[in-house]
Amino acid sequence: MSPEYALEGVFSIKSDVFSFGVLLLEIISGKKNSGFYQADCLNLLGFAWDKWTSDGGLDLMDPVLEEAASRHILLRYVNIGLLCVQENAENRPSMSDVVSMLMNETATLSSPKQPAFAHIRSNADSKLSPDGGRPENCSVNDITVTIMEAR
Repeated sequence: MSPEYALEGVFSIKSDVFSFGVLLLEIISGKKNSGFYQADCLNLLGFAWDKWTSDGGLDLMDPVLEEAASRHILLRYVNIGLLCVQENAENRPSMSDVVSMLMNETATLSSPKQPAFAHIRSNADSKLSPDGGRPENCSVNDITVTIMEAR
């Protein structure tokens, strides 16, 4: 779900671009965005961004795809996927631009910015105490603990 829709309820023509980018990264990595748990990253978008910024994204790729396509093409697809999931809708390409990038392997791609939802806290880390230690209880008693999270 695009950040402008998830946070503000606003749907734009770039919302579908965001969803396509998530789907493209899921295909390349062989992992689902929802339910993705990695030690340092909380979702596939954060994992893809960390891999892209550290080593260009080769570790992101599903080993099954290494035989199907060249590494250069797969890295290009990672770049396109990250361009599609940028936080601000105006920074994302249009779907016609995405199709053009996918069809024209010689076209120069811009560098993506950090994707939306790349560094969201997990349930365990969602409410830290002011001193940065253990999670803070959101309830006034010890019988129930409510964690405040947006849907």
